[in-house]
Amino acid sequence: MRTSRISQETQKLAQVLKSNRQVTATRGLDRSTKKSELDGSLSTTAYEESEVKAASSHSPSDIESVTSSLGKRKRGNPPNPTPVIPVSAESTAIRRSTHKKPNFEDEGVPREVTRKARKQPAKRIKGPNGSIAVEPPPNWEKVYEIIRAMRKRVLAPVDTMGCESLADKNASPRDQRLQTLVSLMLSSQTKDTVTAAAVKSLQENLPGGLCLESLLEVEPQMLNQLIEKVGFHNNKTKFIKAVAVILRDEYGGDIPDTIAGLVALPGVGPKMAYLCMSAAWHRDEGIGVDVHVHRITNLFGWHKTSTPEQTRVELESWLPKDKWHDINHLLVGFGQTICLPVGRKCGECDLATEALCPSAVEWFF
Repeated sequence: MRTSRISQETQKLAQVLKSNRQVTATRGLDRSTKKSELDGSLSTTAYEESEVKAASSHSPSDIESVTSSLGKRKRGNPPNPTPVIPVSAESTAIRRSTHKKPNFEDEGVPREVTRKARKQPAKRIKGPNGSIAVEPPPNWEKVYEIIRAMRKRVLAPVDTMGCESLADKNASPRDQRLQTLVSLMLSSQTKDTVTAAAVKSLQENLPGGLCLESLLEVEPQMLNQLIEKVGFHNNKTKFIKAVAVILRDEYGGDIPDTIAGLVALPGVGPKMAYLCMSAAWHRDEGIGVDVHVHRITNLFGWHKTSTPEQTRVELESWLPKDKWHDINHLLVGFGQTICLPVGRKCGECDLATEALCPSAVEWFF
């Protein structure tokens, strides 16, 4: 046992010398390498001297600390106790990322927990005689009224620049209907602010204002320049020119007064047709469903549809007809101000507070 212990301590001393020798030798080698680039060869003598210096430059206290342990092992001496480092309360505090929802329960902070709403779509119930009755989604009336109250607090672009408000009030009823139709045609894939500017440009720059005669006479290049800010303006220029000819030849200069007639016009889809019937002819024959109405009603869980036309059919199956005109304006403004397509403001939405929206971001519950 004595011989093995001495051997172990000697090995420790050799390791200390070897580690220092390697560090110094590496430094000496670097210096010798730089010198060899000038002389063309590495000096063996310089390398050996660097090893000697490494051994001689070792701290005496390091060697003594190892050699002092050589000798007899003293029995009965307990090993040095491990020092205890005091831990402050601040160092044990919970760290959390600023990007994650805080868990207030871990910090002992009481908070009120609100249950999140569930998606409960309209139900089709088959009667005893085989008829199908549609049961509206629960709480839809409360949701509708809360949105109406929120819309009164915030002005949306559709409130001042919506298509049904862009027609010149001083124009004839026939020209006002035409201007409403043209406004809807320009609004596709275009923001309300841009659509309003384009309609105003036509009203002010076309000879005679925005009327059928002006649309028939204007050159396509000129018309395209006046509406160049709207989306797909090249196609819309062709559609407007074609519609002007159809209105002159088939409808006596006025716009069609039926959904079928409106949908048959180039560049006019179901949404435009229903909105045009409501705004121009003051007849609610269907719901105008755009991307906002389609997206928001699906977020509410009123139905599960993949296209705006499917959404229209579902809504018309249970929504009272006296709300067919208002729901588009209501939800479009709600989608422009609070329930945005990207970055929904659930923290400012009363539906989230009342736990009426099943799609509200979880942070606010």
